[in-house]
Amino acid sequence: MNISIIIPNYNGAALLKKNLPKVFEAAEYYLEYRTSEIEIIIVDDCSEDNSIEEIKNQKSILRQSSGQKSPPKGDQPLAEKIIIKYLKNEKNLGFASTVNRGVKESGGGIIVLLNTDVRPENNFLIPLVSHFEDENVFAVGCMDKSIEKEKEVFRGRGLGKWDKGFLAHSRGEVDKTNTLWVAGGSGAFRKNLWQKLGGFNSLYNPFYWEDIDISYRALKFGYKILFDQKSIVVHRHEEGAIKNTYSTFRVKTIAYRNQFLFVWINVSDLSILFSHVLWLPYHLLKMLILRDWAFYVGFVRAFINIPKVLASRKVVQRNIKISDRDVMSHFVV
Repeated sequence: MNISIIIPNYNGAALLKKNLPKVFEAAEYYLEYRTSEIEIIIVDDCSEDNSIEEIKNQKSILRQSSGQKSPPKGDQPLAEKIIIKYLKNEKNLGFASTVNRGVKESGGGIIVLLNTDVRPENNFLIPLVSHFEDENVFAVGCMDKSIEKEKEVFRGRGLGKWDKGFLAHSRGEVDKTNTLWVAGGSGAFRKNLWQKLGGFNSLYNPFYWEDIDISYRALKFGYKILFDQKSIVVHRHEEGAIKNTYSTFRVKTIAYRNQFLFVWINVSDLSILFSHVLWLPYHLLKMLILRDWAFYVGFVRAFINIPKVLASRKVVQRNIKISDRDVMSHFVV
């Protein structure tokens, strides 16, 4: 099965210079052991740095270095099995829309999403892709060796529970294969199911919760979401575009807004929705006492999107096979 590796980029020239060669090496490693074709698609979200020049430079360097390697006798050079291309948004669209564009332009049956601040280990693709032999598997997440304040934290497997009207998610231990969601910056997705599910919901732009949303949707539609600790990537969150572009207040506002959107779009269980409404005065009072104004801004920005929320909700709710409680029963924190 052919693979499309999609890398959304915003002002990530330095990260591309450091990590894109590792992506190419991983693609070559996979092709040494599997018959396939791989394309690497970098989708630039209207960067203001020299990302486009760096992509062109890296493409030239990677081609030259790969061309020096001798392929197996009678075989096609590995470099010819890897297509590298880039797309550029005319305006800044946000993470969800940028990824969706890359998926739309891709030709592979398996979509691998990698953030620019993610460095894959050479053999990460083999265990990741093997799970898609099961046609009911929608997505598989990588073991994310997350570098946080110079400490290494193993992430990639997610748990969650309904708490005071919201979905509270947390890191799960990595010794199991079930997961509540697959991260949009280090995971693989089956393209035909991605299209059936509608891709990332652009309401979550510019970032956060779009990967939890599509994963949760897939689970409610009856598909499998898996985690594989043998598929390893190194993720330096502090080098990413979010922390280097947006203020803390802005990030919190978006996170709060998207928490509301997730519940309003996805939850069909009336008791959970009722709990969400009942707990709202508590949260509003708590955030008032804490002077956490980002919560209020996030709530208002979610509320003004109600017409779009209802349109999304209508599409999601008509394809449900599994209830909210049945989904969450497997992922209790």
